[in-house]
Amino acid sequence: MKLRNLFYLMLVLPFLFIYTGCSKTEDSPVEPTAVNEAQVLAEYLEANGDFLNLTAPAVITATDVNSLRLTNPTKLLVIDIRSASDFETKGHIEGAKQVDLKNIVTYMQTANSTQYEKVVIACYSGQTAGYAVSLLRLLGYTNVFSLKWGMSSWNASCASSWAAPSIGNNYTNFVTTSTPKAAAGSLPVLNTGKKTGKEILEARISTLLATASASPFDDIKVAWGTVTGALSNYYIVNYWSQTDYDKGHLPGAIQYTPKADLKLSANLKTLPTNKTIALYCYTGQTSAQVVTILKILGYDAKSLLFGVNSMNYDWMATAGISNQFKSTEINAFPFVTGK
Repeated sequence: MKLRNLFYLMLVLPFLFIYTGCSKTEDSPVEPTAVNEAQVLAEYLEANGDFLNLTAPAVITATDVNSLRLTNPTKLLVIDIRSASDFETKGHIEGAKQVDLKNIVTYMQTANSTQYEKVVIACYSGQTAGYAVSLLRLLGYTNVFSLKWGMSSWNASCASSWAAPSIGNNYTNFVTTSTPKAAAGSLPVLNTGKKTGKEILEARISTLLATASASPFDDIKVAWGTVTGALSNYYIVNYWSQTDYDKGHLPGAIQYTPKADLKLSANLKTLPTNKTIALYCYTGQTSAQVVTILKILGYDAKSLLFGVNSMNYDWMATAGISNQFKSTEINAFPFVTGK
């Protein structure tokens, strides 16, 4: 009898071990996979239009806006993001809608923007509008453009932004010595708590627009004097062609080719995550749009206001660089006052 019981016990024991092992596996909590949000977001942006590397900057001239206004006004929406007081008293394009920058996304969500051929964002100089355009382009509004030079190009009465000291020869100590890019590292760390690229993008944009400063654009702009007064404090990006970079640039500036270098497969990860990036172009029209995207990706990035126009204006012409603001680009197009 005892031998028979022992026999049955030996038969049952293996099944008990199997059951116990399965129960422990099934009951053990599964650790969630950590999401590299910046990587997910960068991949999402490149796979969905890649505005940074294919299209930016999205800019339209005052002449083209006025032509569309005269020939097919129902296909044009102008959104003016200047202050309400300047919009009313200094004048605006007829039919324009005044919208505060912090509300630009919510406005577009209700504006039925697909009915328009062009949605034009107007500001004072074109740079704050570039900030808005980048946000909207990343969200899929592919018909949005910034008004080149802002309202300064529309009428002389609005052209004070593009005047001294915003443009001039405030810093002429350009060099031709090349500085190499940093070694590739990691992307910034984002903690939105979201998992998909679309969700992370929307969360980042919401965060940027909620910036407590007077304008969200204030968070990414920097004046020439601030940068040149402490050059070593910045990782300075010259966002020009190699040819123009070789003609002269800020001391220590590092050349990044537009629409090529800021891809994951190229040199995006050479940008530092532990130092402020000061990116400059010729006029600030491009850098404002590019830096906005870098900011969304988590970089501490700043756009140098007015670009080299503010520092070495006369040299640009001498060096054969034509990207300058010119008085001939100030038009005399009509504008209206009041709401």
